[in-house]
Amino acid sequence: MYNPDTDLLFPGRVISTLGDQRGETWQGLVARVGEAEPESIEYLAFILMMARLDGCVTCNADSYRAMHGCTACARQTLKRYRGSDEDLAGLYRAARLDVETFLSRKR
Repeated sequence: MYNPDTDLLFPGRVISTLGDQRGETWQGLVARVGEAEPESIEYLAFILMMARLDGCVTCNADSYRAMHGCTACARQTLKRYRGSDEDLAGLYRAARLDVETFLSRKR
């Protein structure tokens, strides 16, 4: 089954749909990242964080997640996440550090 909302990794186009999933800290993060350029470290770090949370690496065409699409998967992941918004912000900071480290090696 093909779903046009399914990608190999978390798609940036889904970011704007996630703001209403959590509290103020999360909403602020989504708003900030949503305004960032797609090539920015903030944007890339958010994609990395969500790919890790959603388990994008283990998703395949026959999986329940793929059949429902990336938007539904991300929203469900955030609803089921048991940590706080501050925990999510910490995961974002860790992903941002990983992106910065990777990019510094490439220069």
